[in-house]
Amino acid sequence: MKTLRRLIYGEVLIAVAFVTVAFLALFFFFDFVDELQNVGKNGGIYQVSHAFTYVLLLVPSHMYELLPISVLIGTIFVMARLAQSSEFTILRTSGLGPTLALRNLMGLGLAFVLLTFAVGDYLSPFCDRYAQLLKSRYLGQITVGQTGAWLRERQEDRSFAVNVTTLTPEGNPKGIRIFEFNKAGQWVSLTKAQVGLIANEEAWDLKEVERNQLAQVNGQSTLARKYIDSERWATGITSEMISVALLKPERMGTLDLFQYIRHLSENGQTTQRFEIEFWKKVFYPLSCLVMVVLALPFAYLHFRSGNIASHVFGGVLAGISFFLLNNVFSYVGNINSWSPWFAAAAPGMLYSLASLAAFGWLVLRQ
Repeated sequence: MKTLRRLIYGEVLIAVAFVTVAFLALFFFFDFVDELQNVGKNGGIYQVSHAFTYVLLLVPSHMYELLPISVLIGTIFVMARLAQSSEFTILRTSGLGPTLALRNLMGLGLAFVLLTFAVGDYLSPFCDRYAQLLKSRYLGQITVGQTGAWLRERQEDRSFAVNVTTLTPEGNPKGIRIFEFNKAGQWVSLTKAQVGLIANEEAWDLKEVERNQLAQVNGQSTLARKYIDSERWATGITSEMISVALLKPERMGTLDLFQYIRHLSENGQTTQRFEIEFWKKVFYPLSCLVMVVLALPFAYLHFRSGNIASHVFGGVLAGISFFLLNNVFSYVGNINSWSPWFAAAAPGMLYSLASLAAFGWLVLRQ
């Protein structure tokens, strides 16, 4: 049985690696061609080497997105080829029953799950963050829209609305406005700062500060304004939280996204969208298991010489439809306020049941 497992695992790993490298090369080429339009900008500082490095740092993100579909294509190809050459029939007569075949492929799928999780939760966020900081260093700050990022925070009997226009190449907030409100929700002060240095997770060191504060003098409300070189503001808002508001939440690690959701919840902000993204991050690596289950029925089909390509193409379309449905469920779940874990897990459960049903029907038929 070890020999049979070694044969199947070796074939699948080679096929998946080939498909993954082919896809990554294609995406790298398209990204590099698209990035060439920025070469020479900002006074010629941004050069071809910077564009090449930036595109290279995007490879882990593409790998994370492509791994499940690569697993599907590679596994379908191997299963269909083994069935066409009657090798899988020989393996079945050698003791590879349906349950054992499913268990072996699930073991291989679990390895792909761990690989996908490692790439998506550790390698991809690190490379994405470094790529954005690298690009901003030569092309300008990281920003979004016209108003930047908005965050809220509560501190004892005070609440704050924080607006950050951009992130500097070092990852520090720039163009800061801090609106302070009392317990009754009345505006108390506005603090503006050119830049904030996030020295730790408990405070920002604000530079070039302008503070406008409402004060009561003889029963009259007056606005007091003062300018100071620096001021420390106690806050739990981290650069990762600002990055989420400025960039895409799916580019964060699972733990960072969970901490951001907890911060939003503690400050009375809606978390539906980010909770769905969190559960998608949890369930997305498990889609590799769905892909290998979806590919296994192809080993039990009888192929003629000319119809293997059509079956493989049909399997690939089924895999693509899974990812489309996964995105659709996210948007529909967000609009209809579905349970976040259900919106993220439903496509995988549906396709797993369909794959197991097809597998069982083929086994019983034969």
